[in-house]
Amino acid sequence: MSATTTTAGSAKKGAALPTPARLTWLHLKYQFLETVRVPIAVLGNLLFPALAMFFFVVPQKEVAGDPVAATTAVASLGLFAICSASLFTYGLGVAEDRQLPFDPFLRSLPAGPAPRMIARVLNGGIFSLFGLVPLILIGWLFTSAAVTWSQLLAGVGTVLLVSVPFVLLGMAVGYSLSAKAALPVVQVILFPLAFAGGLFLPPFLFPPWLDAISMATPTRAGRDLLVQALTGEPAYGLAWPVLIGWTVLFAALAVGAYRRDEGRRFR
Repeated sequence: MSATTTTAGSAKKGAALPTPARLTWLHLKYQFLETVRVPIAVLGNLLFPALAMFFFVVPQKEVAGDPVAATTAVASLGLFAICSASLFTYGLGVAEDRQLPFDPFLRSLPAGPAPRMIARVLNGGIFSLFGLVPLILIGWLFTSAAVTWSQLLAGVGTVLLVSVPFVLLGMAVGYSLSAKAALPVVQVILFPLAFAGGLFLPPFLFPPWLDAISMATPTRAGRDLLVQALTGEPAYGLAWPVLIGWTVLFAALAVGAYRRDEGRRFR
């Protein structure tokens, strides 16, 4: 009887353990609610791309009146919104989280880092989609930008994939630096990547040497892939390898930064 009871109790305990998918969902829900409870944290990252679209694209009739050019502008500024949300929310946000008493408690739980980090990547995709909403509305109301439903779905899928390396880069910064140091570093990373990637100036205006550098950046690869999904204009041949390569590198940096921080704080 005792052995039977012990076995049943062990089975019951084993059945009660949450699965990795369940842990990831819990972290995803917690991180999402934590962010949206401070609306300015979401709205602030949406403001600059929407204003840039409204003041610099809409008044240019040769751009706003051309369906392909207008859609390309929406895609470029949309990618900037993704980069901004990913780097500020996860670069600065992770650095600030590390200063809170709740963060060491979470990291001491036996779940491991994977569910929490995967949840951050998924949340990055969600907030990337939020960042596109004002741009899509401005493009629809004030320009000739137009896509089919299939192009829109392809664009959404591409956005979710393209957001991953920038979320990982933000996490690498956040786990490496304090909040005070993370803010200027994020700014130094964001704007050069945006300019070099053709998010503010079309790449066909670049000189050859800058165009070659641009093609090696994750922003240019992401921009061209997003433009391809929305307009059908082919991206350059190495866009996917470049994006995947940077994703692997940023993932390694994020994991390495997490482990170094854990070693410093939990010896």
